[in-house]
Amino acid sequence: MADIINLLAGIAANDPLDELRDHRAQAKENAQLSFEALLEPADPKNVSFRDRYAIAAFTAGLLGSARAEEFYRDLLRDEDESVSWAVAELLDEATSPAGTAGPYGIFESAALAEENAPGPWLTAAEATAARLGEKLTAGLEFAHLLVLHPRDSRPGHLALLLEAGWDEDGIVTLAQLVSFLNFQIRISTGLAALTDAASATADAQPHQADRSEGESANETDDADDSHASAKVDDALQSVGDRVKTYPSLNRPELFQRGGLGWVPWIAPVAEADLSDDQRDALIEAGRAKNPYFRLLARDPAALKARTLTDFDIFFNTTDGLGRAERELAATAASRLNGCLFCASVHADRASEESGRRDVVQRLLDEGIGAKSHLCDQVWDAVVDASVALTLTPQTFGVAHVEQLRAAGLGDGDIIDALSCAAFFNWANRLMLSLGEPEQLNAGK
Repeated sequence: MADIINLLAGIAANDPLDELRDHRAQAKENAQLSFEALLEPADPKNVSFRDRYAIAAFTAGLLGSARAEEFYRDLLRDEDESVSWAVAELLDEATSPAGTAGPYGIFESAALAEENAPGPWLTAAEATAARLGEKLTAGLEFAHLLVLHPRDSRPGHLALLLEAGWDEDGIVTLAQLVSFLNFQIRISTGLAALTDAASATADAQPHQADRSEGESANETDDADDSHASAKVDDALQSVGDRVKTYPSLNRPELFQRGGLGWVPWIAPVAEADLSDDQRDALIEAGRAKNPYFRLLARDPAALKARTLTDFDIFFNTTDGLGRAERELAATAASRLNGCLFCASVHADRASEESGRRDVVQRLLDEGIGAKSHLCDQVWDAVVDASVALTLTPQTFGVAHVEQLRAAGLGDGDIIDALSCAAFFNWANRLMLSLGEPEQLNAGK
């Protein structure tokens, strides 16, 4: 099978950029294995190939990648032509007003209210929902949430999925699928900018494929999500203790370095019940104690490939970008997406690796508004690139490549920076959609 990231980026085998990707051979291989685990599994179980391809095509459309949308719609057409057209109609309904960009979201903490960014919500039109069916419609609405409103995720959104016929294993697969695509499409966008300015410009713009003139567009609910909130409340009542809401949880109020834990909204696999495949997927035995990894173990093939991708991107330091700058890219993406947990962990690591605690803290305190003059030219360029790649649709392009090169980074270093930022568009969406952070201490 062709390497899908190379295919989406327009990179031929043995191209110089493909050879640079081979410096992170395990990441390259396991990104491909992630595609296979989530889009081409040997046993799709209770998430059909049709539904996987439909969610992938819809996600690609929301992310503004014409090439990825067409790729996944081709797969979907082979399964169900009618659903392919229904997904195109739903993308019309989901199209954001011109000039707007995610990620949107409302912070639960009043201390962060100034950063709230309301945005359009999606509720599928009745006719479209009838063609797609209740389960797939719920999955596509959840994909819209993860792509554009990741920090608006709440326990009730998982209750809606359970009500629509998704089970706990299927919810983990769905969250992994949408989150992985946020990585795959972003890294392919970054690589396209490195290899082909025209391709990068095209893929950075919102795209609507196969839309007929005169079709209605932008039929989303506005930023007032009151109707959806009522559905969520009803769903929570319906599913009972299958979804936990933690009314007494000590939630963090601000972004901080370290000091946070994480709790799941649906049940992880009990440690004693982990199968051999699930234990193998954890890679490190100690992760069996961690509820986040035991929850992801509900889809062991996806977890294993994701973990090995992570390890090679962040910990392979035989060459390439420094560890501090890799952690900085992760922090910047997490700060923009609104993932307090991921930002806390990786800001702490960036501080330890660099010794620049005050600078990192300023990024946490001020957000992406602090992206200029953080410390030096390299840090500014890495944060600028990470932010551009994290916006939805992505704005990363040739100008960012030139900024990174002007800061002294080679193309291998740039691939590292983009991989780290893209990966945390995967990680953030899993952390935000499947659970939430809790305060363990006063922070740092």
